[in-house]
Amino acid sequence: MTLTLPPGACDAHCHLFGPTDRFPYPDTVRYTPPDGSLEMYEQLQARLGLSRAVFVQSVAYGRDHRALLDALRRGSGRYAGTALIDERSTDTEITELHAAGVRAARFHFMSHLGENADTALIERIVARIAPLGWHVLLHVDGPALLRYAAFFDQLTVPFIIDHMGRVDAIDGVSGEAFQRLLALRTNPRCWVKISAADRVSATAGPPYTDVVPLARALVRSAPGRVLWGTDWPHTNVRAVPNDADLVNLLADFVPDEQTRRTILVDNPQRLYDFGKR
Repeated sequence: MTLTLPPGACDAHCHLFGPTDRFPYPDTVRYTPPDGSLEMYEQLQARLGLSRAVFVQSVAYGRDHRALLDALRRGSGRYAGTALIDERSTDTEITELHAAGVRAARFHFMSHLGENADTALIERIVARIAPLGWHVLLHVDGPALLRYAAFFDQLTVPFIIDHMGRVDAIDGVSGEAFQRLLALRTNPRCWVKISAADRVSATAGPPYTDVVPLARALVRSAPGRVLWGTDWPHTNVRAVPNDADLVNLLADFVPDEQTRRTILVDNPQRLYDFGKR
């Protein structure tokens, strides 16, 4: 049985891929993602009891946001988005993204996805998106956390650390990278996603119990600045997880029902303005 989620529960991290006859990948695509259309995602939503979603633009599409924009417009205020922005992005493009429901720009510090983000570029992009009330989403791993934490700490807009910082669960709560993440959490602009347990865990399959202490520590540090997501449809993973298992894991991550509501409903509403566009 899947954990019953509160009304208005939000999947704050998922992706869209295809259908490729409408939204083809560029010739420069680094990998071929699994199919993941809006129609497929909405079937998953119905099975899991989710009501809202934040679609995160994938590097597979790069700056081609057509699939994202299509989903946001069809969502009638139930969906929000995170875009990939660089200096080629025009003010007109950013305005269009904002009007459709995009509220963040994502930057990668993961070697398998290309070069690390340019910190000077990020500062320039932040200056452009700050007036819109956007935040930044930072895809990092443990080594990147240690290297760039001081830079993240001085960002002038809210910033979200993806997937618990992709730290190694085998190092536990006392691991150096995880302790640096907890230190960042004293910054009132620092948010975190307790998502992608399958990526963080030392094991490829459930029950992912080694991730539970990490998630609980992050929730305790500031429950009002935590989000959760499925990471559907799970690209570049050791084994594709059962999304129901990831939902059920929330009961271990966040045993208190009211705190789960805060994380699944109240926190994403604060960041993404669902229903207000």
